[in-house]
Amino acid sequence: MDHNITVITTIAAAFIAALCLGFVAEKIKVPALVGYLVAGIVIGPATPGFSVDTDIAAQLSEIGIMLLMFGVGLHFSPSELLSVKRVAVPGALIQMAVTTSVGAGIAWFWGWGLAPSLIFGLCLACASTVVLLKSLEVRGELDSMGGRIAVGWLVVQDLVTVLALVLLPPFAAIIGGTKATTVAVSTGSTSLWLTVGHTLLLVGAFVALMFIVGKRVLPWLLWQVAKTGSRELFTLAVVTTAIGIALGATAFFNVSFALGAFVAGTVMRESEFSHRAAQETLPLRDAFSVLFFVSIGMMVDPAIFLDQPGRILVVLMVVMFVNFASAVAIVIVNRYPLSTALSIGASLGQIGEFSIILAGLALGLGIIQSEVMNLVLAAVLLSIAFNTLLFKAVEPARRWVLSRSAVARRLDQRQDPTAALPMSTDRKYLEGQLVLVGYGRVGKRIGQALVERSIPYVIVEQSRERVEALREEGFAAVSGDPGDPGVLIQAHIAKASMLVIATPDTVHVRQMVETARLLNPSIEVIVRTHSEDESELLAADGFGKIFFGEEELAKGMVRHIVDRFAPKA
Repeated sequence: MDHNITVITTIAAAFIAALCLGFVAEKIKVPALVGYLVAGIVIGPATPGFSVDTDIAAQLSEIGIMLLMFGVGLHFSPSELLSVKRVAVPGALIQMAVTTSVGAGIAWFWGWGLAPSLIFGLCLACASTVVLLKSLEVRGELDSMGGRIAVGWLVVQDLVTVLALVLLPPFAAIIGGTKATTVAVSTGSTSLWLTVGHTLLLVGAFVALMFIVGKRVLPWLLWQVAKTGSRELFTLAVVTTAIGIALGATAFFNVSFALGAFVAGTVMRESEFSHRAAQETLPLRDAFSVLFFVSIGMMVDPAIFLDQPGRILVVLMVVMFVNFASAVAIVIVNRYPLSTALSIGASLGQIGEFSIILAGLALGLGIIQSEVMNLVLAAVLLSIAFNTLLFKAVEPARRWVLSRSAVARRLDQRQDPTAALPMSTDRKYLEGQLVLVGYGRVGKRIGQALVERSIPYVIVEQSRERVEALREEGFAAVSGDPGDPGVLIQAHIAKASMLVIATPDTVHVRQMVETARLLNPSIEVIVRTHSEDESELLAADGFGKIFFGEEELAKGMVRHIVDRFAPKA
């Protein structure tokens, strides 16, 4: 057999196998990604017959990761990420510490030694960004509060893992890795601290460069390309930006591809073309993310499942349930509802690309043996396959626990003081007011126009930290999931004149509108949507005035609101 497999052959074989097995998986009511993973095993080197080049497949999957992270960055502004820092930063660090300790303890019990045990434990604590984002996208929760916290959590995990990857070579030299490069071991901890400082300095320099220079240059470049009127050139410009910046971040700043692409997308979000850029890259993101799952399957040796089933089961329990339980406990301690905590916990009940990269580097440095690498790969495969089932079990488990536990019912009730308007709220915010759902880029512009015209309004926002800041500025605001009827009730929707849904998360639009009209049949509803098809469906169902688009969205909504409120203002 000719082993000089071309890129075209690799792509064709991966897509054909993924399509066939993904279709079979869906037919038997199993998530399609399970079919993609099995497809990787079938065309991988560990099974007899035809096999493709694993190195080419892995590099192609990296393109999918870059495009996917770039797309996520287009949906998340720095303010939105900073709004969840109080739970995401300490939560990620504590969760990683807990899982690493448990995993290292088990490995130590198996007699692996301190260094391999720590590396193994850390591999079990790094959730897959690709799997998380795909799961949130499928459920329409990417813009929800739980989605924002989960993404912020993963950003912190990525930063920690990048730091670990940088520190591993000198660490290997100190502990005597069998293949470690020559490092000045005599400097001891000093060299490690210098490496940490150097890494953080490079990451900070990259972020600063992107937000100071890139924030001005990237939107201008997209505008120049958009003026040509060529859709192909615009798509090419977006893809080039995502991949080029990710590559530059890795080459010059030692930042991972994923993190570099994410920062690029976050910076470009301020451009008026952010939504169009996200739409244009969606097919490419979907196609190359399939290659990611196939490449994972290609790395797995099926023999490991027969040789060490007991250890694989233990490792899988650590990945799925220790990560889940620690994340749920941390989110609950931060006074978030039980449903949000369970959703975030399920998001983190899997591991992926960074675990493989970390284990692969440790194997190359001689810190761990191939047995450890095989267990990590098996855990990646199984945790990704079962993660969808974990998500599906969240809501039934929540209902079951609430029906049997008074403690769970108390946890599920929002005790947050920002979840209701203060008793001292002026009466003008309680009757005849406008209820504004979402205070992002569009919502903020609408709010500023309302303030200029002295139109009273109450803000409904998922971010507790943002609501606290708004209240300090004198705004009437409540925090919570707008899909929860109780949140609209706390905003006094029953006496409101208008409901303005300015959040890009339109998953709960129908529930919000139905709740508002049940409590206030005469209320006027204005809805923001990014999808033309969704706009037509909502309008056909009588969901009020629908605004679609990006550039003139806020202006159009403001004009309509002011026209309605002008006599009252």
